[in-house]
Amino acid sequence: MIIRETCVAIWDALHAAVMAQPHKEQWKEIADVFQQTCQFPNCAGAIDGKHIRIKKPVRSGSQYYNYKKYFSFVLFAMCDANYSFRYIDVGSYGSRSDSAVFAHSDFGKMLQDKALDLPEHTALPGTTSPAMPFVFVGDEAFALGENLMRPYSSRGLSLARRVFNYRLTRARRVVECAFGILANKWRFLHTPIHLKLETAISAVKAACVLHNFVRARDGYNFEDSLTHSLHSHRPSVVRGHRQGAAVREQFTAYFMSPHGALPWQLDAI
Repeated sequence: MIIRETCVAIWDALHAAVMAQPHKEQWKEIADVFQQTCQFPNCAGAIDGKHIRIKKPVRSGSQYYNYKKYFSFVLFAMCDANYSFRYIDVGSYGSRSDSAVFAHSDFGKMLQDKALDLPEHTALPGTTSPAMPFVFVGDEAFALGENLMRPYSSRGLSLARRVFNYRLTRARRVVECAFGILANKWRFLHTPIHLKLETAISAVKAACVLHNFVRARDGYNFEDSLTHSLHSHRPSVVRGHRQGAAVREQFTAYFMSPHGALPWQLDAI
């Protein structure tokens, strides 16, 4: 009971201060850092989901039993290029896919409903047209959309599409690093959590806001982000739509243009 009350108090005290929803100007600041550090313009965040190991919840059946053959719930997160979590959703069934967790999350619903207060479409650096939307980057588990970029399928990739996948991966890896920093700082995440489900969820939420608090105060050790015990979801087959495909093609063309190409990108792929 003390653990649960403490974790709830930490979340209540810190959430609004260190994980408030960004407004339009803050989204632009986040995108500027992504451009400076990852060279992916108009990027408002990186998203991913991780399994948090738990003991089998009472009377839960197989809902929390994941494809890796253990019980878990999902930590879905969106983070900025400074490895800080800007949104989290904690507690979805471990048997759910990333795309399902995302679709049912408040963040996914706000993105779908255009309620995130993202900035107006802006031309990519060095160009005057077309005006491009601000996007979030994720792996192949997420559906392609106007504001959500995922990699191309690995089959028969052209040079330009391989470059796009490389550039997207450079931006997306920040959420992987954030999970690594989180797990290596709060080491209870390295082993199954032997608490009641509600308390385990509260503990993970408390760790995430403490991660942001400590990140802002002390910085981080990059080596802490390189290994962790949080497992990704198995990719599921999800379809995008034409508008998202058109946006991805525009990014692909930009990354091969004189304005958007990186000197080392062809060597890196």
